[in-house]
Amino acid sequence: MKQFIVVGLGRFGSSVATTLASKGYDVLAIDSAEEKVQEISTEVTHAVKADATDEDTMKTLGVSNFDIAIVSIGENIHANILTTLILKELGVKYVVVKAQDNLHGKLLSKVGADKVVYPERDMGVRVANNLVSAKVLDYIELSPGYSIAEIAASEKFAGKTLNESNLRGKFGINVIAIKNEEEVNVSPEATDKINSGDILVVMGHEDGLRRLKEY
Repeated sequence: MKQFIVVGLGRFGSSVATTLASKGYDVLAIDSAEEKVQEISTEVTHAVKADATDEDTMKTLGVSNFDIAIVSIGENIHANILTTLILKELGVKYVVVKAQDNLHGKLLSKVGADKVVYPERDMGVRVANNLVSAKVLDYIELSPGYSIAEIAASEKFAGKTLNESNLRGKFGINVIAIKNEEEVNVSPEATDKINSGDILVVMGHEDGLRRLKEY
């Protein structure tokens, strides 16, 4: 089973650490603030007060034995970058780092970050998309121009199969799941019907998603 390190126990880091631990994974949580370490100590495998920018300290903690590290140090960009560099140099296979903006993200990629995430920006995008359309229930940007969205199915599709609805032909989007109150139909077939009240989990270009929302 994979083992995780989470460095920085703000809201994002704490949420990642406790979620992973609740799923049964070994989690080492690290922060320089004693109170944050104490708050999470009963919810993760190990919680340690330490300076993640000290290479000797990180060696002592045995970080090289972990599979994945999540660096969620927020305001201190220097510490964020240095911690990323140390984790990679000590042999952590996969390092995910929280960035504040695109320039910060580029720097992190150059020092070895395997994945850069922008939680504040991404949440802002999701909230904005949810607000502008009553049909949009959730929204995740995959890459510039392409996203996954949960959209309430238009009544125009009720009773029709996916093939009859021709969502790919009309909007250039793929339906990856159909949800209702009772179940989630993952990878639905062309002959599966869309019923009134269904939620469509769709993937495609922004233009197609916009036109589907307005349909």
